[in-house]
Amino acid sequence: MTTATAHAPLCAPADPAPRAPRFEVPPGACDAHLHVFGPESRYPYQFERAYTPPDAPPPAMAHLHAALGIERAVLVQASVHGTDNRSILDAVALDPARRRAVVSVSGRETDAELSRLNGLGVRGIRVNLVDRGGMPFASLAELERMAERIAPLGWHVEFLVHVEEESAFPDLVRRLATPAVVGHLGYTKAVKGVGDAGYQRFLRLLDEGKCWVKLSGPYRISAQDAPPYSDLDSFAAALAEAAPDRLLWGSDWPHVMQVKPMPNDGDLLDLLGRWFPDAQLRRRVLVDNPAELYGFA
Repeated sequence: MTTATAHAPLCAPADPAPRAPRFEVPPGACDAHLHVFGPESRYPYQFERAYTPPDAPPPAMAHLHAALGIERAVLVQASVHGTDNRSILDAVALDPARRRAVVSVSGRETDAELSRLNGLGVRGIRVNLVDRGGMPFASLAELERMAERIAPLGWHVEFLVHVEEESAFPDLVRRLATPAVVGHLGYTKAVKGVGDAGYQRFLRLLDEGKCWVKLSGPYRISAQDAPPYSDLDSFAAALAEAAPDRLLWGSDWPHVMQVKPMPNDGDLLDLLGRWFPDAQLRRRVLVDNPAELYGFA
């Protein structure tokens, strides 16, 4: 696998000193969306990619979670690695009881290989419809066939997609044999507002009960340069009303392609405390929902 950096800019590193959040994080809390990277010599990046990440290895992830009070994690395959899942699988293997993986697959995997991945802690596949190199299937029909194959394993399909732009997305979700998961609150820019017709279409999809949403990457959609990203409050409220039992929280660490000032991860987790002042709802988002989706005991 050839790597090149001239066309894929190097990202800034995450804040190395995450602070504890201001609310009490419940036992069993899960960071349901983050990545690990490096060293590149061991886990090389594919040539066709949108960015080059800084090293963010498992020990740094463990430091992050110790500071935040997070006990569980879901490692999500990044587009820069294509369908080479070794980086996240090796990270999960370091703590298999408390970590899970969402991988990228080509569709050519045998049933035996899918079963092996299931035993390694994989609970879903990721399809990135936004970044270069992130869509491993030649067509959505191929993706639908893959969903039929992974459904008996209890897996899901996770999408990175601008939900308000993809009018066909709800019908795709309805056709899938698996649940769907969407990142970054739906990846709709805050300036469009929760009343945007495309976002309202997405909220109606949530009402049908098959789609989950990650409360991750607020800096990617907020018009504000730094927390508290208050222009997303109405989005969080609408999601909580539509699907409180299918919301997940993710740090999105190490925050690749961050063009704004790098936030502290304690500030990012504190958004959950402001959005959901009810401790029972926060427990649902941090503990109960991810335990159901990812199979934590």
